[in-house]
Amino acid sequence: MNPEQNKITDFNMDFFNLKGKVAIITGGNSGLGQGFALALAKAGAHIFAVSMEEDNDRTKKLIEAEGVNYHLMLGNLTEEGVCKQIIDKCLSVFGKIDILVNNAGININEPDVTKFSRLQWDKMVSVNLNAPFELSHEAAKHMIPQQSGKIINTCSLFSYLGGQWSPAYAATKHGLAGFTKAYCDELAQYNIQVNGIAPGYFATDVTKNTRENPESNQRVLDHIPANRWGNIQDLMGAVVFLASDASNYVNGTLLNVDGGYLVR
Repeated sequence: MNPEQNKITDFNMDFFNLKGKVAIITGGNSGLGQGFALALAKAGAHIFAVSMEEDNDRTKKLIEAEGVNYHLMLGNLTEEGVCKQIIDKCLSVFGKIDILVNNAGININEPDVTKFSRLQWDKMVSVNLNAPFELSHEAAKHMIPQQSGKIINTCSLFSYLGGQWSPAYAATKHGLAGFTKAYCDELAQYNIQVNGIAPGYFATDVTKNTRENPESNQRVLDHIPANRWGNIQDLMGAVVFLASDASNYVNGTLLNVDGGYLVR
């Protein structure tokens, strides 16, 4: 028998266990980010969330109910020096960084493409692309010496598609997918995995207007083989997998969680 085959008996569900790990999640106290944070907490990770606003301790209660520690840092990712401050503060609070989830992102829609301004473009590039680079850059300085780490970027279906009304959104999400692959190429040698999650259409506050309009709602559903909008729970297993030892040979890839949207 090939010696490598003997290793299959070593695999067990502990490969998904994140007990004692420390995870940074940007945009971690609302929407998809809150779901990511809770999923990682349920797997045993301590949570360092970053947000621009408080949430009246709602997320704190959810996380600490899982028996792990939670810290929220308020900060604007577009301000100079904030990304380094996030890494430094996490190290001060928890002493290490094992997982970085670059989840925060914005979208600015403008139906008239000729009115989509450079100011709007720059703002989206700053949040959706520059901040993930700066955070990953700073986190890598600590992951490389420990010879381990997980960087997970929230990409999008628009990492593959064009999309109307927001050229910067598609451009930044394409860029984030490229950055995911490029940083994998840089960091894989240090046992650091860099991957992306590409959510499809999810039932969140951001999509409320689309879902409540019968015409636009049906137009979305017609494109999804699963015939339903995603819910945040659909993403929770994906982030735990990519943050865990179960994905140690998964690197530089985008995990699409879209109900089959891209096949149609």
